[in-house]
Amino acid sequence: MAPSSTTATGVGILVKGDAIARPFQDELKRELDGASRPPRLVGILATSGAPSRMYAEFTRKACTELGFDFVLRETGAAVQGSDAGEGDGAEEAILEANVDPAVDGIMVYYPIYGGTQDQYLQQVVSPFKDVEGLHFQFHYNLYHNIRYITPASLLAPAGSMGLSDAPLSAAPPPGTVKSILPCTPLAVIKTLEHCGVYNALLAYGDRAYGRTILVINRSEVVGRPLAALLANDGARVFSADIDSIQEYTKRPPGDSKRFHARHVVRPSALSLEECLALADVVVGAVPSASYKVGTSNLKDGCVCINVSSEKNFETDVRQKASIYVPAVGRVTIMMLLRNLCAVLFLFVL
Repeated sequence: MAPSSTTATGVGILVKGDAIARPFQDELKRELDGASRPPRLVGILATSGAPSRMYAEFTRKACTELGFDFVLRETGAAVQGSDAGEGDGAEEAILEANVDPAVDGIMVYYPIYGGTQDQYLQQVVSPFKDVEGLHFQFHYNLYHNIRYITPASLLAPAGSMGLSDAPLSAAPPPGTVKSILPCTPLAVIKTLEHCGVYNALLAYGDRAYGRTILVINRSEVVGRPLAALLANDGARVFSADIDSIQEYTKRPPGDSKRFHARHVVRPSALSLEECLALADVVVGAVPSASYKVGTSNLKDGCVCINVSSEKNFETDVRQKASIYVPAVGRVTIMMLLRNLCAVLFLFVL
């Protein structure tokens, strides 16, 4: 969908998540119409953090509106009046849901412990019920540009299935389903499609070709997987973190016309300001209220997307940006529920 036009001297367009999410909401309703029962999603809340509880309530509301069955299991510090610690009982709740035949999908509200302990819990969730795309096999597929899976591929060692030489297609081949992708990075991709950044005239798998995109923050949940997804779709991506800038691209250096099957990562000597001057799209994903991207550093007519729960852009961002998306939370929830339908389909392949 192409954005509405604006003048070079006018204020950029404000695009809200509800408009982006609406087609996916309609798609999910159609899927539920043909279901024998509502898919059941179990949310595991094991922390007292207010953002996690808010996200859980947001998930519940979306499930109720669309007709999904949502069950919130609170444990540890999430249980009001309990003296249990953060994360107590989280692993047990995951294991229980893994073997419960009435449960179709599992999501865990992170962060709980932070760092490696959270990464461990992400691997405890069965890949057949992982609606967040955080299992190592899904991560492997994402970084190696493997887009379609069968149930057998989730049981095999990572890498043993190899890369497919078949041309990429928007529709999964018979007997396969799209590999599960992390919800927030996928929501950003769908947002860019909605805003016309992706070029539908180009071949599937290369529709971000010609775009230079800056992703600020290289977290393992959002920033790094998003940079990889964008590069695998043909974009030149700069990934900026606190201590370095990396470039993700399928394009080899020099004059070679042979593209890589998946992105490669190289260190970049450019500064953040130089990246901002080049970027057609800037994604802010820094979880800090004090961090702001200076509007004066932005390229005229760029697209700015705020992913963080904090506002990473200054209030006058639309003086430079042609399109500004202040939040993608609603789209993220739709991607979560699409993933739930996808993992449910894995059992019937």
